[in-house]
Amino acid sequence: MKIVLIVMIILTGIVFAQSESRTGTAPAAGEVVATPETGAATGEAQSQTCMGGGGIMSFLPMIAIIAIFYFLMIRPQQKQSKMLKEMRSALKKDDRVVTSGGIHGVITNLKGDDVVTVRIADGVKIDVDRNSLQIESQTGATCS
Repeated sequence: MKIVLIVMIILTGIVFAQSESRTGTAPAAGEVVATPETGAATGEAQSQTCMGGGGIMSFLPMIAIIAIFYFLMIRPQQKQSKMLKEMRSALKKDDRVVTSGGIHGVITNLKGDDVVTVRIADGVKIDVDRNSLQIESQTGATCS
């Protein structure tokens, strides 16, 4: 861990030294520097131009990361949520369902907007919340 920290400090120093050598040193505050365009400028204005580069280019990596997260994580989750909501609203009698607890059954009655009666065995019926129902997996499991 200490070695990694030392390497990071050395690399940071090298990058910082190279960036100073490319931009040059900024003049001291109050020092007047002549430029070809204006003839003379203050050191403060010169240091702002050296330090301010980048603009929108500095935000591009962050924008790319946000886009990757959206397309790989958020959008598929929204699609799955929408599909599950449509499935729950389209439930009808004799549909095979799986509860969030893993109980497989067949819908025998729909009570109101949020309660469903599910038959899990002969003579055994339970009332479950509609939001606890999930899409049945395609593993071939059947209910009697």
